[in-house]
Amino acid sequence: MMIIRRVARSIAAALPAFCIFAIAPSDYAVAASSDAVIVNRGVVELETGRSNELSVQMAEEIADIIDDGVTRRVVPVVGKGPLRNLADLKYLRGLDLAIVPADALDQVREQRLMPGIEASLSYIAKLYNEEFHLLARRDIAKFSDLSGQTVNVDVQNSSTALTATRLFQLLNVQVKLATDEQPVALEKLRSGKIAALAVIAAKPSPFLQNLKAGGSLHLLMLPLPQAIMGAYAPSQLTSSDYPDLVQPDRPVDTIAVGRVLMAADLRGVPERYRNISNFVDALFTRFEDLRSEGHHPKWQEVNIAAEVSGWGRHPAAQQWLQRNAQVANAASPDALRALFSRFVDERRQASGGGPMSAAEKDTLFQQFRAWQHGQAQ
Repeated sequence: MMIIRRVARSIAAALPAFCIFAIAPSDYAVAASSDAVIVNRGVVELETGRSNELSVQMAEEIADIIDDGVTRRVVPVVGKGPLRNLADLKYLRGLDLAIVPADALDQVREQRLMPGIEASLSYIAKLYNEEFHLLARRDIAKFSDLSGQTVNVDVQNSSTALTATRLFQLLNVQVKLATDEQPVALEKLRSGKIAALAVIAAKPSPFLQNLKAGGSLHLLMLPLPQAIMGAYAPSQLTSSDYPDLVQPDRPVDTIAVGRVLMAADLRGVPERYRNISNFVDALFTRFEDLRSEGHHPKWQEVNIAAEVSGWGRHPAAQQWLQRNAQVANAASPDALRALFSRFVDERRQASGGGPMSAAEKDTLFQQFRAWQHGQAQ
């Protein structure tokens, strides 16, 4: 009898624990289900360029202003290259948005790499520009000198590889392309194993800015015929960008490549389509926050109302711009000054004129502002 009582007491003591284990899976399932709903609420996945590209930082800064912890969340995803990003946006399950170079959009359309893609993707906004840099040995005096030479264009499928390959074709200069990582290519350039290396980056590029070339390397000027001007925006690299690579009185002509925020066609998936619409509303409404201190200076260049030729704008973006036309077209004084300076540089460059000094541009800008205010009265 004593033994039976002891066994009974042991079973009773163990019973609560047994009950916990018996109930827990159901409780955990309910909790997990609830957590899954919360975690996935308002989520959009945004694919960027490769891990060393500026688009990663820009996506993180977008996420910082959009995530509210309750109804909206941006999940950046590091991509494998511009053409792969476009294929992912068209075909990959779960992907909502991607940041891609404008010339990748041109290439897939012109070469019909993905037939019908114009109907299945739309753009939300044209974002920032990045400049094309061509770092060459000192004995390479002009672009045509690269004919028959080896030029590194970063790793395969990178943004730099796409743009550089396209530029050499447009300018009809035959080169041997190498696809080493940039630090490896720089050592080969220093030792004379290659003639040049190409870099697509927002100026000033950290990779090049502090480079001590010792006179053996320089940034090469890019010819800008109409074939180039139709696809890219003109730009310049100056000694203030790269003190050791550009002479103070001889800015280097080059091109800039725009980055575009693209959206997948999710009209058949109401929840994800709604998430993109909420994303657009938050991004455009809070866009000025991205121009504030602590964010990348390239946000100062962005005009969210700018159009992307050959592509349709996402309905949510188009509707926001129609509702907020005044806000969308208004520019801060600093942003307007920067755009004006860029306009002057590009116009003088296109007409063959020399660069205008900062003081001259400032005087002209003040005259423009006075004229603008007079027109508004």
